[in-house]
Amino acid sequence: MRRLLILTAAILFIGCASKDPVLEYNKSAEYWYNEIIKAVIMNDLDKAGSLYTSLASEHVASPFLSEALLILTQANIDEERYIEADKYLDEYIKKFGSSLRNEYARYLKITAYYSSFSRPNRNQQLMLITIEDMKRFIKTYPDSPYVPMVQTMLVNMELGLNLMNESAASLYKKLNKDGAAEFYLENSDKTYEKEGEIINPTTPWYRKWFE
Repeated sequence: MRRLLILTAAILFIGCASKDPVLEYNKSAEYWYNEIIKAVIMNDLDKAGSLYTSLASEHVASPFLSEALLILTQANIDEERYIEADKYLDEYIKKFGSSLRNEYARYLKITAYYSSFSRPNRNQQLMLITIEDMKRFIKTYPDSPYVPMVQTMLVNMELGLNLMNESAASLYKKLNKDGAAEFYLENSDKTYEKEGEIINPTTPWYRKWFE
């Protein structure tokens, strides 16, 4: 009887262990890819990332890798996981750096950074870096079908940066710190502030320009 109980427990343990994805290995590239898709559909992006690691480790030259990276990138952008999305994009650019693929990956990277500013308390330095990336993209890929979207995002980013600078200048004026106020006013680009071109938002800049 005791031997039967031990045998039953062992079978149950093996059965449960076999369902644990961490213990799975030596699978086909198609298997890992399908499991990634399932995890993304279930919105388990951490699991999807682990499954991608298995795919990349066991099948370094698989054509499924590029598609998996793009799927993971977009899924993380959709869930506002911009750091994770950026990580997958960097790997995509490193592994599949052909001109056409690189163009699309860099467009996705810009989109991810731009989307991250839909929430407050964003780093001003990151805004400046993103603006430069947008200008570089337009210069590098002038005939890209993504250029109109990047140009629109660029205008919104510059408007947002201007409003941030003006808000900072106004705050420093109230604190009688004229030097700091002048610094932020000098960094505010007046290009978009001609009469009739824009109406200053009454809601916070990060909601008005980026939502």
